[in-house]
Amino acid sequence: MPDWLAGVPGLPAALGVLGLILGSFLNVVIQRLPRDESLWRPRSRCPRCRRALAAGDNLPLASYLILRGRCRHCRAPIPLRYPIVEMLGALALPAAALASASPVAAAVRGAFLLALIAVAFIDLEHQIIPDEISLPGLAAGLLAAPLIGVPRGEAAIGAVAGAGGLLLVALGYRLVRRREGMGMGDVKLAAMLGAFLGWRGLVVSVLGGSLLGSACGLVLLARGRASGRTPLPFGTFLAAAAAAVALAGPAIHARLETLLIGPR
Repeated sequence: MPDWLAGVPGLPAALGVLGLILGSFLNVVIQRLPRDESLWRPRSRCPRCRRALAAGDNLPLASYLILRGRCRHCRAPIPLRYPIVEMLGALALPAAALASASPVAAAVRGAFLLALIAVAFIDLEHQIIPDEISLPGLAAGLLAAPLIGVPRGEAAIGAVAGAGGLLLVALGYRLVRRREGMGMGDVKLAAMLGAFLGWRGLVVSVLGGSLLGSACGLVLLARGRASGRTPLPFGTFLAAAAAAVALAGPAIHARLETLLIGPR
């Protein structure tokens, strides 16, 4: 545990509570941003009966457990995504703190992880990656990357490599297959990841995301739930791999170098 974190008893638990609250807000972002709805008004409502949720029914995670996963008014099931996102938020901030050498680095890394959670679930549900996340994220990464140990030059190279590399892949796929295989949202997301993680972190993220996506596709094919033309949310897999790199980047890089080059 970093010294700055160990010196404040109870801080990891407090970060977990804060992450739980922010995870609840992420659910609003995931629900409304793809629909171009306001994130602030109206109050949260049941998607089925449209009744506004009382304050006691909007407590992160606790309300889902108390209501047994159903709307109090119409008894419609509450999507499992809600408690999952809240739990991921509760884990993201303490994990970011444990992986960071300073409070500022923890704040940057934590914000990056929260953005990745939103991206992953939006792409999973809607097959889009909003510019409202990726473009500000790109700018933030270029500015804040040195705070998490990524030199500014490496961040710039990563951003260019991410956008350019995935753009070439998208254009090549369309040229060969005569149909879209990757959207521009993935290209912009890759630029954001390269800005935060640098070119090395970007490479590991793309490799990891590709492996995750391939594994998921094979499982769906084996179960008869997909075909060779079924679109998969690459942004979801890319975000998951990038989160792992953000938390354990140096260890992943060292392991990769050992596998490819051999022990020094």
